[in-house]
Amino acid sequence: MTKTAEELLPETMLATFRSRAAGYDEANSFCHEDFADLQAADYLKMLVPDVDGGLGYGLRQASLAQLRLASAAPATALAVNMHLVWTGVAQVMRARGDRSLDFVLEEASRGEIFGFGVSEAGNDHVLFDSTTVAAPQDDGGYSFTGTKVFTSLSPVWTRLGTFGRDDDGDEPQLVWAFIDREAPGYRIKDDWNTLGMRASQSNTTVLDGVRARPERVFRKLPVGPNPDPLIFGIFSCFEILLASVYAGIGARGVELAVENVRRRTSLKTGRSYAQDPDIRWRIADAAIEMDGLYPQLESIARDVDTLVDHGPMWFPKLASVKVRATETAKRVVEHAVRVSGGGGYYRGSELERLYRDVLAGLYHPSDDESAHGTVANAWLGPIED
Repeated sequence: MTKTAEELLPETMLATFRSRAAGYDEANSFCHEDFADLQAADYLKMLVPDVDGGLGYGLRQASLAQLRLASAAPATALAVNMHLVWTGVAQVMRARGDRSLDFVLEEASRGEIFGFGVSEAGNDHVLFDSTTVAAPQDDGGYSFTGTKVFTSLSPVWTRLGTFGRDDDGDEPQLVWAFIDREAPGYRIKDDWNTLGMRASQSNTTVLDGVRARPERVFRKLPVGPNPDPLIFGIFSCFEILLASVYAGIGARGVELAVENVRRRTSLKTGRSYAQDPDIRWRIADAAIEMDGLYPQLESIARDVDTLVDHGPMWFPKLASVKVRATETAKRVVEHAVRVSGGGGYYRGSELERLYRDVLAGLYHPSDDESAHGTVANAWLGPIED
């Protein structure tokens, strides 16, 4: 029987993760101990089918687990997300009859760690073009030259999924492949010194002619938007799992708000701040916002699992749930800050760290502007020339 999120991440484990989070943040260090504990619990195998040695989770179950993990250690959850995205993509594609990424599931079951080397500074085409050069090799492999930013799991990945543009043929192609950590021709900068999500250590990766073996080149796509299952797999897993992390931050924000107002007493009235009508309104508002997010997130994850066909509305729905999660979590944490008093402004408090961590949600794709453009085009059609 498949473990529930609560069984996979018991309260004792969450308490341990929460106790470490401030130290990782202060030292700006990777969450090595958390990561080792998650590996020992087979957490990184959750999206690997049970017949392949994994936990057999679907995306809905993985979303619930990531929400729970993020409520204790947001940066740890964000780091793990990138590995889960690749295993999720492989699962989503297999369910739709495409087994080209089965090797990801097989290798993940043996303990390989997959990193996500896709984002490029200034590339607002995201998945549909690349500034990285993909050069074909005589043996059928490719070399990659370019710079990838926000490469989470930098200290521990063993396989890095990446892509670049090949302009050698008649038509440019976007080439997708995995490189091995042992391969020469890349370097990881020690440049992750950010406002929040510090334990993710999402360093910049410079690709300087690093080669991907022929059997690890798994997709060649035309430049520009296209309906390939790989694109759907990446977008659905990335947006849903990312939204789950920020939903976890929002959930913890409500918990902290409640805890903090119950322990505070008004000198003016002599009563608990939990009895103050204005503060009660703020906490109620935060809880109402979160209650609207949970079912949307669970529903869309279930739709991916059960092969529901939303047609051209899939991408608007996925962009919407990411934006709703990140914007809702940001507002909820701000409510918690407003009701918790000045102690939350001091470095080292959990709420202070959540306030910084939640801002990272603004930078992940789809951003607010892109998502609104996607949804507007779906309902109104593109802007006329």
